[in-house]
Amino acid sequence: MELYDNLDDNIAEIEKTLDGCGDVVSRRMAAGDSEIYVLYIDLLADADMVREMTTLAYFSDGREPLAFGVRSPDVREAADFDSIYDAIMGGETALLTQGSNRATLVSTRKWPNRGVGQAEAEVVVEGPKDAFTESFRYNTALIRRRIRDKRLKCRQTVVGRRGKANVGLMYIADLVRPEVLKELNERLAAIDTDAVLDVGYLEAMLSDDWLSPLPLNQLTERPDKAASAILEGRVAVVCDNSPFVMLAPSTAHTFFQAADDYSESWQTASFLRVLRYAAAVIAVCFPGLYCALSAFHPAMIPTRLALKMAETRAHVPFPIAVELIMMELAFELLREAGLRLPGPVGGAIGVVGGIIVGQAAVEAGIVCPMVVIVVALTAIAGFAIPSYAMGEGLRPMKYFIIILSAALGLFGFWCGVILCLAHMASLKSFGTPYLFPFVSGEVNGFSDVKDTIVRAPLRFMRRRPIFARRGQQKRM
Repeated sequence: MELYDNLDDNIAEIEKTLDGCGDVVSRRMAAGDSEIYVLYIDLLADADMVREMTTLAYFSDGREPLAFGVRSPDVREAADFDSIYDAIMGGETALLTQGSNRATLVSTRKWPNRGVGQAEAEVVVEGPKDAFTESFRYNTALIRRRIRDKRLKCRQTVVGRRGKANVGLMYIADLVRPEVLKELNERLAAIDTDAVLDVGYLEAMLSDDWLSPLPLNQLTERPDKAASAILEGRVAVVCDNSPFVMLAPSTAHTFFQAADDYSESWQTASFLRVLRYAAAVIAVCFPGLYCALSAFHPAMIPTRLALKMAETRAHVPFPIAVELIMMELAFELLREAGLRLPGPVGGAIGVVGGIIVGQAAVEAGIVCPMVVIVVALTAIAGFAIPSYAMGEGLRPMKYFIIILSAALGLFGFWCGVILCLAHMASLKSFGTPYLFPFVSGEVNGFSDVKDTIVRAPLRFMRRRPIFARRGQQKRM
């Protein structure tokens, strides 16, 4: 709807539309021989800047507000009411003048934010400590601070019919693969929803396979990690109101990389990488393997250990599979309770609760001590995976393997492992195989293998990963 020439008509229409919006601040005042109407939302606009505008307007001689010389980097005009509403909801201030069917929109944004804090989910001993925040512009600035290259682009769009969240795609123009960028833009344009309140919404909507429990796009709260990914030819998806940034495309091994891997010696980083991969195998396979060996193949267990296990299970009334699932679910409940409670209380619940529940279950004869050891070791291994999303995605696979092992023994165990690997091999992230470079590594001359289970010295990692555009693999 177009603006009227008469200021009274414009004010009447605006007040009718914004009726009931108590946080909207409006002021009608004289400006020389004319009148102006100032409109903004409390705390989204900088009050000092608005005060400066109104002061300049008061002492003006009735000229258009666009000529007031306001201290703002962004001053533009609007000809319809919808543009005014969208602008003030985004922190801008609208000025309407008597006798004009144009409004002046001035960028006076001053979002409430908590500032740049420390990373909490991806803590490192060595390396930068700053983390993304909920402010879209803060996050883009943290990335641009690390990559001072004119080829670093930030393509910005708005997603959500009602929420209208700013979403930015940050990439280096000559490194990103055009097909990945095109596919990402098409999927973003296809999103038609009320609001995107967090980047997790985008991660779910942009994934290639919504049936898979595994994360296909990486989330990070660390600006240095996002900058490193962009330098590899990947795209960082920055979403307003989210302290995390999505990195696409991603492969399975990127979820096992920690930020301080590159701040330590290659020997230490390689040792820790091997531990993480071993922890993932233990977290998925160990309970199922224990169930298969204990219930179907006790002859494969050393004799003394088998006798000890039989002795401790003499008075347990449940099958091994039932014991395992009961204890696994109990630890899952304790873990969930620890996450939802405040920090100190949550830590106490997780540690003390696990000890008490495990000991009480053993003393009551509900489970044997070996099951408690298996479940505890599995839980610890799951926490050793750097990516929380990957750890969560592997948990359903663990139960799948337990069920097959309980039904078919070692045959079921290996069937479960093979099916899980086949599922992972079938996945892609924006055209990149999920298990690359463990499969099809020859496509990039096997150079990506240098940064997987073992991390080669930095001086030998001369080529960018598979994510980079062809012809731009050389980085050193």
